[in-house]
Amino acid sequence: MEIGQARTIEVGSQKQKNSSRRTQDYVTIGLFLLPAFVLFLVFIVYPIIRSIYFSTFNWNGLGPAVNFVGADNYKQILSDKIFMKAVVNGLLIVVLSLGLQLPLSLGLAILVGRDLPGRAFFRAIFFLPYVLSEVITAIIWLGLFNPDPDRGFINALLVLIPGVKAQIFLGNTHTVLASIFVVLTWKYFGLHMLLYLAGLQNIPREVEEAALIDGANRWQLVRYVTVPLLSSTIRTTIYLSVLGSLTQFNLIWIMSKGGPVNASESMATYMYRFGFIRFWLGYGSAVALVMLLICLAFSLAYQRLNREPDYLGGI
Repeated sequence: MEIGQARTIEVGSQKQKNSSRRTQDYVTIGLFLLPAFVLFLVFIVYPIIRSIYFSTFNWNGLGPAVNFVGADNYKQILSDKIFMKAVVNGLLIVVLSLGLQLPLSLGLAILVGRDLPGRAFFRAIFFLPYVLSEVITAIIWLGLFNPDPDRGFINALLVLIPGVKAQIFLGNTHTVLASIFVVLTWKYFGLHMLLYLAGLQNIPREVEEAALIDGANRWQLVRYVTVPLLSSTIRTTIYLSVLGSLTQFNLIWIMSKGGPVNASESMATYMYRFGFIRFWLGYGSAVALVMLLICLAFSLAYQRLNREPDYLGGI
């Protein structure tokens, strides 16, 4: 009887110690998370709440917001053809990024990630544009796109071709968005290539060698082995590319300011124009929230699709 009571007391004491240790662990974790949580509340949650509040006012940022307009700002946004043009431009950049930029990055990653002579040199060269800031990148390409052949390198090459005249790339409504996309590709394909290279390092050589022994050629190896095993990395680059395309601001604003005639307008440049140039801060807050909802809807859809069972199974 006494032995049973002693064991019961010992078990209870051990449980109490475990509970106390667990509580201490939770307190330690909470203390470590507290600074980040405070920063998240101050710089993310609080501004969003204030934007929701100001988006219901016709407010210029000076003095208290008193001219309540309710949902009129949102109605004006959804009925504004320029904003719709900005959305279309953003979606067009998304399509071009997914159709051209990411396949180019994947192809280069496969090329320089294996047995290409001098691959370390090519990796550094391809990744170098991403190191530059968007402002520096935009200034560099403004010089390259200069319509004066004596100042713009691209036009200096074009005029050497018989019958070809200098082009105003950023002043033509038909070429400005394509020109900006070229700059976006030049800057960001190195980042995606680096992510694909990291994914390639996780593919066992034995798997590829087994496919080659089974008779697969290089194209079949890439299509049926390499790309499926890179599926998680590809999904990550798609996520980054879509969100980056929808929220692009710096390059577009510096190179074209959304012009000419709103031909290169993006949602971010539209928001900046009304919020910080015209001082329609209530309207600008509503635009920012619409952008947030669009990006949030994509993020939620992406997360939901990512939960779906992978068709690769145990690969």
